[in-house]
Amino acid sequence: MDVILKMAGITKTFPGVKALQDVNLEVRRGEIHAICGENGAGKSTLMKVLSGVYPHGSYEGEITFDGEVCEFGNIRDSEARGIVIIHQELALSPHLSIAENIFLGNERVRRGLIDWHRTNAEAAELLARVGLKENPTARVSDLGVGKQQLVEIAKALSKKVRLLILDEPTAALNDDDSEHLLDLLRGLQGEGVTSVIISHKLNEIEAVADSVTILRDGRTIETLDFQTQTVTQDRIITGMVGRDLEHRYPEHTPTIGEEVLRIEDWTVFSPTQRGRKVVDGASLTLRRGEIVGLAGLMGAGRTELAMSVFGRSYGVDITGRIVKDGKEIRLRSVDEAIKHGIGYATEDRKRYGLNLIDDIKRNISAAALGNLADRLGLVDPGKEYQVADKYRAEMNIKAPAVTAVTGKLSGGNQQKVVLSKWMFADPDVLILDEPTRGIDVGAKFEIYTIINRLADSGKAVLVISSELPELLGICDRVYAMSAGRITGVLDRDRATPEAMMTLMTTASLLDTDVTAEEVLHTPEPALEVPMQEKEQS
Repeated sequence: MDVILKMAGITKTFPGVKALQDVNLEVRRGEIHAICGENGAGKSTLMKVLSGVYPHGSYEGEITFDGEVCEFGNIRDSEARGIVIIHQELALSPHLSIAENIFLGNERVRRGLIDWHRTNAEAAELLARVGLKENPTARVSDLGVGKQQLVEIAKALSKKVRLLILDEPTAALNDDDSEHLLDLLRGLQGEGVTSVIISHKLNEIEAVADSVTILRDGRTIETLDFQTQTVTQDRIITGMVGRDLEHRYPEHTPTIGEEVLRIEDWTVFSPTQRGRKVVDGASLTLRRGEIVGLAGLMGAGRTELAMSVFGRSYGVDITGRIVKDGKEIRLRSVDEAIKHGIGYATEDRKRYGLNLIDDIKRNISAAALGNLADRLGLVDPGKEYQVADKYRAEMNIKAPAVTAVTGKLSGGNQQKVVLSKWMFADPDVLILDEPTRGIDVGAKFEIYTIINRLADSGKAVLVISSELPELLGICDRVYAMSAGRITGVLDRDRATPEAMMTLMTTASLLDTDVTAEEVLHTPEPALEVPMQEKEQS
């Protein structure tokens, strides 16, 4: 194949930070080319240079597209050449229709007025190409994230795309939506569209990419060809982090103490669907120094359980008991939960866990401002700065100073700010909901190390994760949930993927004669998950 894109010697500098240094990239015509690297490696910055978000003159180096040197001054210039970028944060207007979004800025006009018949008809054709069975007049706000991603691709196709750039396209998608998107990329490849995909999901890269370029610390490390080379996930990881990760999970020997928190017969109803029970009689215990996992398929009720315990921040008609250090407590608000030594790091850090337009120090101090108050009850700015800078160093937060805007940080560094906030608040129990979602393997290893440190300091840590290998790799015990009920708990030695999946797809063990011990000795055929059951979960 001939080369459709060549980026040579690209260097991009921000105040105090060199984001890219002499980066080289070659993409062959018609291929799916992946770009990998740790958060902050420069992947998104490189694509913003290519697409004109960072205009010519703001960087050094040369871009050659389809044999011609290009100097893009803005996104319109790159789109005119057929280069279209879809950012991780989707650029759709929620209150406009699908058709209006697809042709926004590229309207179908007749005699100075928008031709709505043509607009909707062409939008319907584009939706059919991406496999989206929606009415073009439907509002985008009524679509799920997976379908919105397909609208973005339809929008790109309307611009006669020749090179499609997707920045973490499956980060917020479930498995089914992710697979559909990857199939769509293969289909577009068959139509002659070249794609560049930025992703931290190495299994998806293995499945769809023809070649992969690895960036580290703003430099090109190497480009690997799946067609002519043996490319494994371990090989990619070594290039990304600059070291072998023989164990993706750090070694840890727990020191487990007495019980610190007990949740008994906890039941929660949906605030939007009257009468729907989302958590049903759940009971679990946490001990000091222990890392406990909570596993379950989508819709199992894990997040609902965590949020309802954390000061009733989710749900209605909540019943059950919470016992901390042997005494029953009532947590009627988030403030009461924090005062009783319970912290909760949300799965959606950008929406609920951080103030992205504020600086690092304000985010770190947010959950425990009382610890920084002077005699008049005012926050001491000097003390706030010192505390935040201490965590910046200890947590290896990559930022020039704690006055840096949090929204400018990479996903991994944002997650470290969230963890710093709760470490400063010093809770006895910390609930971590999807703590490594959207971050790369190197940053994940750092997060796992931090979780181990929290446990070693005597905290009880509850980790909720959709990645079963992650729970089995870092937890001392793992509970399983299915349809709002706790279906069993297994310790580290007995928690195999097969045993956990059986618990995650079964009725509550409380309603059956099955025990966790029997699950471990179930014959192999019984471990297969019936498709009907999986869909209901």
